[in-house]
Amino acid sequence: MNSIYLDHSATTPLDGEVLKKMMPYFSEIFANASSMHSQGQKAAEAIEEARLQVAGLINASPSEIIFTSGGTESDNLAIRGLFLRLCPEKNEIITSAIEHHAVLHTVQDLEKHYGAKAIYLPVDGKGRVNPADVEKAITSKTSLVSIMMANNEVGTIEPIEEIARICKLRGVAFHTDAVQAIGKIPVDVKALGVDLLSMSAHKFYGPKGVGALYVKKGVRLNPVMTGGSHERSLRSGTYNTPGIVGMGWATKIAKDKLSWHMEYTAMLRDALQKRIFDEIPDVFVNGDEENRLPQLLNISIKFAEGESMLMFLDMDGNIQASSGSACTSKSLAASHVLNAMCIPHEFINGSIRFSFGKDNTMDHVDKVMAIFPQIVKKLREMSAIGPDKPAR
Repeated sequence: MNSIYLDHSATTPLDGEVLKKMMPYFSEIFANASSMHSQGQKAAEAIEEARLQVAGLINASPSEIIFTSGGTESDNLAIRGLFLRLCPEKNEIITSAIEHHAVLHTVQDLEKHYGAKAIYLPVDGKGRVNPADVEKAITSKTSLVSIMMANNEVGTIEPIEEIARICKLRGVAFHTDAVQAIGKIPVDVKALGVDLLSMSAHKFYGPKGVGALYVKKGVRLNPVMTGGSHERSLRSGTYNTPGIVGMGWATKIAKDKLSWHMEYTAMLRDALQKRIFDEIPDVFVNGDEENRLPQLLNISIKFAEGESMLMFLDMDGNIQASSGSACTSKSLAASHVLNAMCIPHEFINGSIRFSFGKDNTMDHVDKVMAIFPQIVKKLREMSAIGPDKPAR
């Protein structure tokens, strides 16, 4: 039975064209890109071409792109780099309660070890941050604001342009974690007005282990790793030339196919959502249905446990989905995102995330629905709670 992969928000397969572009840099043009000889300069030229490609996707200047090992490092460089430059005079950080742990744990570490004072903004029932709350939270001690562009669990797209405008008026730098948004929706850093933006190649059919941080011209950071002058002295370490080349080509393909990818994955998502609501009772959509990522569907099913649904989908249909963030999927703790959205407990435990990609088809939707209603029915019959179960 062929696998049906519906977890593209966790990671995506490497595009075949991207792999072909990467291959020469493993064994032919393998020299250190910092070396002065001709082979080193060939590698350096490839990196600069990739920098141009990445910048082109988000309407940035190539000099504003800093290559990293991925989204987590980009978030750390943005948040730590700016905070450590401005503290102790400015020791307050504003973020939201639904951020990825790459942001939340970084902020918490700065609280514990560097005297940061963090303000965790609430969200509404759809997972949206209120820009007015950002404005109220900013003080003369604020070092930065960090709000994600799109949530990794429920797909809600945040009002980034409005928040950036507030930060600019108040003279505070604004970082957005755009790891889930890049390659899924249009992202224009100039139109948005952000100062710092994180991205990761493996979320849009690029290689794992490489990402980038957009740093607007004039924004100054402290490095979080030292040891060399790479990447404007912000990110020391030998260049991952194959990975960087792969990221460059993945961004080029993402730019060329963005409109098609948005329309196609939204069509599949909407088809699955309609079938689920038609065939399974007591279902709730998590997130903002009017303003969400096109490829992502997060639902909660009452009286059915999410981890069990995932297990049976995988065992009975070789279908891979998720119960939330891949980075915390092995934890049995309730989703901090759904908790922050004040989703009722019985719905949080029954949450499941389907996220589509370019290789999925309508046949995959049909195969999910050939077994999913029966899985839910079986789990509800096994559950100790439910509409037909006695009160305890």
